[in-house]
Amino acid sequence: MKIDILTLFPEMFDGFLNCSIIKRAQDKGLVEINIINFRDYSLDPHHKVDDTPYGGGSGMVLMVQPIYDAVMSLRHDDSKVILLTPDGIKYSQKEAYNLKNNKHLIIICGHYEGFDDRIRSIVDLEISIGDYVLTGGELPSMVLTDSIVRLIDGVIEENSHINDSFNIETNLLDYPTYTKPREFMGMKVPEVLLNGNHKEIEEYRKNESIKKTRERRSDLLEK
Repeated sequence: MKIDILTLFPEMFDGFLNCSIIKRAQDKGLVEINIINFRDYSLDPHHKVDDTPYGGGSGMVLMVQPIYDAVMSLRHDDSKVILLTPDGIKYSQKEAYNLKNNKHLIIICGHYEGFDDRIRSIVDLEISIGDYVLTGGELPSMVLTDSIVRLIDGVIEENSHINDSFNIETNLLDYPTYTKPREFMGMKVPEVLLNGNHKEIEEYRKNESIKKTRERRSDLLEK
């Protein structure tokens, strides 16, 4: 998979790309991630990418030309262009599974007060990561990239994401897990996890997953 992220702040991605699972996935050649400063595509002598909104209003608006030219230079038949915006569809694990099947993703990070609405003409999918507003799309782009890359075959063990919370088959929260010591400050590991009976352990985890979902996210059970 190839992921191109269009941003005005490439330096924000330095740590993200060079740590943990994302770095290992790149080192293995399982994903190629490119950070592109769309300021480089501006035709303005001073590389300007924003201007005041027509009709008045506060803040600055991203101009259509730099982003349009950047996307057109990267796009091909297998590309899917994603715009990160508060009015996009709410992101979910199901969408992460859908996106991981694409060969090429182009992710546009917004900034400032908004973007010229004509940018939507070159976009295939608009996504929001939640009902709140951030300074820009850089952090959401990292959320998308991390959630997608970990699902790519060979990046992590398949069982690790099959048993995740919000798994597309069960839509439940993950069951509680424990490790050593067996007792800490009077809190003990449930005996069922220590008896070696895998059938009982599986049943316990299933029941705990349902219980946890009912207590914390009953809306998921309704789905």
